[in-house]
Amino acid sequence: MVANKSVYVSISGDFIHHGIINIIEEASKYGVVTVGCLTDSAITEFKNLPILSFQHRKKVLQNIKGVSKVVPQENWDDSITIKLLKPDFIVHGDDWQEGSQSRIRENCIKVLNSYGGKLIEIPYTTDISAIQLGRDLYSNRASPSQRQQLLRRLINSKKIVRIMEAHSPISALISENMFFEGEYNSRRFDGFWSSSLTDSTEMGKPDIEVLDLSHRTKNISDIFDVTTKPLIIDLDTGGIPEHFVHSVNRLDRLGVSAVIIEDKTGLKRNSLFGNDVVQTQAEMNEFAEKIKIGKAAQVSKDFMIIARIESLILEKGMADACSRGRAYINAGADGIMIHSRQKSPREVLEFAKFHKSKFPDTPLFCVPSSYNEITAEELGSSGFDVVIYANHLMRASYKAMYDTASGILKNDRSLEIEDKLISINEILKLIPSTGR
Repeated sequence: MVANKSVYVSISGDFIHHGIINIIEEASKYGVVTVGCLTDSAITEFKNLPILSFQHRKKVLQNIKGVSKVVPQENWDDSITIKLLKPDFIVHGDDWQEGSQSRIRENCIKVLNSYGGKLIEIPYTTDISAIQLGRDLYSNRASPSQRQQLLRRLINSKKIVRIMEAHSPISALISENMFFEGEYNSRRFDGFWSSSLTDSTEMGKPDIEVLDLSHRTKNISDIFDVTTKPLIIDLDTGGIPEHFVHSVNRLDRLGVSAVIIEDKTGLKRNSLFGNDVVQTQAEMNEFAEKIKIGKAAQVSKDFMIIARIESLILEKGMADACSRGRAYINAGADGIMIHSRQKSPREVLEFAKFHKSKFPDTPLFCVPSSYNEITAEELGSSGFDVVIYANHLMRASYKAMYDTASGILKNDRSLEIEDKLISINEILKLIPSTGR
């Protein structure tokens, strides 16, 4: 160790393998080592939520030989922390010289040059991969309690949590494996939405709560067999309180992370019909009591009951929506979903402003099916915590199947529609253990 010299190393710390130990050993040759442990929010800028929480990862790193101090690194980009600490050296594997990490490397070099610091790059350890370790562990990280904990951690770690509708195991697998990597961050779906509309449609039945819970939990169980991410279920009104108690208990044991119930009564009609059809909103205090009863029935502390407010859908006004939000939170709701069928997000953004001013720590959910011009990032900046894309994979699959069937009949063969179809090889790659 070089006396009076400071060294900085950034580490996620979810998987401590010999490659990480090698970097720390090399770093300690240059001076006193400070490790920047990436926070959950920093990691989720580009990767999945780590298996271990920040506090657990920090404790592990603090007990590695050669590490003098561990500090939180709040950003994926190391240069932001380096600018604050101004270490004499930063030590990093040379694997960041190409690809998306190369921009971060350039930023670090600029900061180091500004005050005379130096970059030390260590050859990448080729016989170990933290990414592959993560995939292997994630594939086995799907016990009910482990999966259930993820939604709360995601809400606490990410600016916005993106949830995609899954009506079948294959649709869930597509969402689980889909990601977009940009220059400054990456985007992926963080979990699944089990929709009463899409579940009913999948069975060719009307969306009037005709499917019983046994059918829907069987579908969720099949989805859980092949995925690892959390799931939120749309339970319509939740039924009468006595039935809701049993539903909560059953879904909690299954490993569902959250149930969303809407404050309506009577025969279920899709909310996007609004007042074009007869829909009745529940009396506020009665619905609040249902929430209390549901909360008393849950077993896991991680299970969430989210209250969906229909006041804007039914044109009851903003004041009614805000009053209901307050009453439902006071009754124990773990979050609020505000629903709207307007093409503009104006009214949901107005509600979000009120909600976050009064209840900053209560998660806010939205379903931007009609006001679809606003981005998830914009919704996150406006106070929303979770955005749900509630029926898009079902709608996409319906159109694809319709066009394919009609194309084969029109041409009396399948040649003309083949370029619209995914290859069998691509399907085999997606299904675990069947790809080549």
